[in-house]
Amino acid sequence: MPKQLLFNERPNGLPDSNTFSIAEVDKGTPKENELLVKTLYLSVDPYMRGRMSDAKSYIAPFEINKPIAGGGIAQVVESKNDSIKEGTIVTGFLPFQEYTVVPADQVRVLEMHGAPISAALGALGMPGLTAYFGLNDIGQPKKGETVVISGAAGAVGSIAGQLARLKGCRVVGIVGSQEKEELLVNEFGFDAAVNYKDDQYADLLKQACPDGIDVYFENVGGEVSDQVWPLLNPLARIPVCGAIASYNLKKGESDNGPRIQTYLIKTRARMQGFLYGDYADQYETAYREMSEYVKNKDIVFKETILEGFDQIPEAFNGLFSGQNIGKQLVKVADPS
Repeated sequence: MPKQLLFNERPNGLPDSNTFSIAEVDKGTPKENELLVKTLYLSVDPYMRGRMSDAKSYIAPFEINKPIAGGGIAQVVESKNDSIKEGTIVTGFLPFQEYTVVPADQVRVLEMHGAPISAALGALGMPGLTAYFGLNDIGQPKKGETVVISGAAGAVGSIAGQLARLKGCRVVGIVGSQEKEELLVNEFGFDAAVNYKDDQYADLLKQACPDGIDVYFENVGGEVSDQVWPLLNPLARIPVCGAIASYNLKKGESDNGPRIQTYLIKTRARMQGFLYGDYADQYETAYREMSEYVKNKDIVFKETILEGFDQIPEAFNGLFSGQNIGKQLVKVADPS
């Protein structure tokens, strides 16, 4: 029987073997305007850690003993909708199970413009468009400015840095290994990369940003970002996309660092959090532009893919140990 991934209990710190369980479920039978789909790829993303908590947030928490859900790519096995035929590849927000029945209006038929279908969950999906909106709307980079990206080898950061490069900016990425430093410079076209695990991290970041920092695309927070604030230029812009450094703190632990208010006042910098969903009315325009960048190889992307439904927990935890480069995916099945 097909498998599904259930959410067992809310973790205290990093999710462990008690957080998830795998169960069996019937395929299901579609009714009018529904589709039975076979899952091909599933996306694991840092924001999903927040859904494992019952704290108030912008999205409802996962329910105990229910399947978790997220971005997915699937193939239609049986259709009760005249517009979507069997065999069609679709994407949408899907429960994490091998087969599922979904309303036809809750998925989108994929048009990849020559890119692999997996890109619909990465460069041409939520991460890529998150980078696009955060950088362009809040960051507003200008030619010649210095743009710094934390989590720069990840699904969002790697795209944000390349978009800044296309604007004619000096782009500096913050990562956690020499391998990722080399990747940023040699494949993604960053001007410089800095390893936050280096004992000389603060000095290295300063050397990489001799003219200060005009835009800081924030994915990480914590001690990684503490060294950024003193380098902000007047009227700097700071799109806040994530704070992964604090996502797995245990109850009672705090993430207190230098207070940022003085830096913001002195530089008159603008720091703004944002969500991908804030820009729903601009998805189509952004998707067309990003598709052209990918098609023309102005933007390249990387994927870390684990194969097998059972690998979902490992893929998720890999996000917090720096194992992934680019978009982290789980391949569940091949198209028929």
